[in-house]
Amino acid sequence: MSAVAPTVPSGASLHDRYEEMAHLWERRPVDHVLRALDVVIAGGALLALGPVLVVASVVLRISSGRPVLYRGERVGRAGRVFTMYKFRTLRRGAEHRLGPYYGPELTRRTAAEATRIGRVLRATHLDEVPQLVNVVRGDMSMVGPRPIRPRFFEELSAQIPQYWQRLVVPPGVTGLAQLRLTRENDWAEKLVHDFEYIADRSVPLYVRVLVETAGRLKGE
Repeated sequence: MSAVAPTVPSGASLHDRYEEMAHLWERRPVDHVLRALDVVIAGGALLALGPVLVVASVVLRISSGRPVLYRGERVGRAGRVFTMYKFRTLRRGAEHRLGPYYGPELTRRTAAEATRIGRVLRATHLDEVPQLVNVVRGDMSMVGPRPIRPRFFEELSAQIPQYWQRLVVPPGVTGLAQLRLTRENDWAEKLVHDFEYIADRSVPLYVRVLVETAGRLKGE
């Protein structure tokens, strides 16, 4: 994986910059295996959790109104921007109000914006389940760096020249950084663990991250 950031004209649009990054993306044979595992695991989980999804949707619709799903733009593999799905856990308009923040301040403000049912969904991690649809569609993987908003990606790419290398793999529902660190750790710290997964990605590592994530959820 090259450590050299792509050269793009300074006046290039966001789309052009991502397109330039995209041609540097390289596949490995293991990526096809991991994609097959993603489809099997995410598809099976969606079938198994179908009744839970229906109940959660109905409760959210009654208690918080529409929309039931949060839809947010995220930067995916090879720079493709996609719409990520989650159950809406915050008050309407919260993303606009929270937009400028990240780190501890974002955590604090997000907690204040959560609805009553949203707090339950976040505590049980059920708010993340709709991301399985993104996995089946190929926008995300079960394991990888967490998806990031285009705005933050732009800012962090300017601060950390190697940041664009996260685009080599799809963003994940869970990952090494999420297992080892907290939301309060800075992006540079998280990037070290993201790069470790990107460099060492394999079926055993993929499975280990999923097993450890499941064990952590069970213990909460």
